[in-house]
Amino acid sequence: MSPLGNIDAYLERIGLRGTVTLAKVHRAHATTIAFENFDSYSGRPVSLDLAQLEDKIVTRGRGGYCFEHNLLLMAALESIGVDDVSPMLARVRLGPPGSPRPLNHLLLRVVDGGTTWLADVGFGGGGLLDPVPLEPGAESDQSGWRYRITEDGAELVLQVWNDDAWSDCYGFVPEPAPIVDIEVNNWYTSTHPSSPFVTGIMAGMRSVDRCVTLFAGDEPVLIERPVGGASTVTPVSRAEVPAVLEERLGISGVSVLPDGRWRYDEEAR
Repeated sequence: MSPLGNIDAYLERIGLRGTVTLAKVHRAHATTIAFENFDSYSGRPVSLDLAQLEDKIVTRGRGGYCFEHNLLLMAALESIGVDDVSPMLARVRLGPPGSPRPLNHLLLRVVDGGTTWLADVGFGGGGLLDPVPLEPGAESDQSGWRYRITEDGAELVLQVWNDDAWSDCYGFVPEPAPIVDIEVNNWYTSTHPSSPFVTGIMAGMRSVDRCVTLFAGDEPVLIERPVGGASTVTPVSRAEVPAVLEERLGISGVSVLPDGRWRYDEEAR
């Protein structure tokens, strides 16, 4: 990944001024740019070309999903002179135990200030605010949000303290992923007919004190969790989805089509 074409525009997009560090960029990005998959849901394959990522997320003010978020972050970190950044692939640990888990999540290994970090701004509403040390047993309190890294066989697992228990986010082998593997997994995630990123909408946004996620498939639900509090799950009708996206996640320009699917129109934002 090359440095960004316009690092100043990216920093303005995430509202960051003054001293620029890994921690500041990570938190600003995580709390500014929405997670959304309207391209794959609309039948448009997701491009990982850096110039197109900059145009989509920085210039046009869109969000994206993990491959887009973290490759953009990777280029930004290289632009500000972070020592070493490499992408890794992970298996999201959601769904019933033992269910197949593809390598459909991208995260970053970052070496900065003599420490190796896990950085990830692409896990939707419930992801990291800040990087965490990339080592088994490491725990991190991020303005009241708690995360830790544990071991499970050959994989490291990122966990979050949620509803009075540690919950798995994803597992990964801490090795750099070749770009060809990233491209293949991104293509599958954004185009396969049974991919949840094709069959429904996933959108998330977080602030320092709250995370909000909308899963809009056959039965849309809004999941909300305040820092230190329990999660709430609220059913949402298909007709209500555009208003929820705009009012709770800052994503406008969505309408309901006659067939019940949702349409995203950038010009309507």
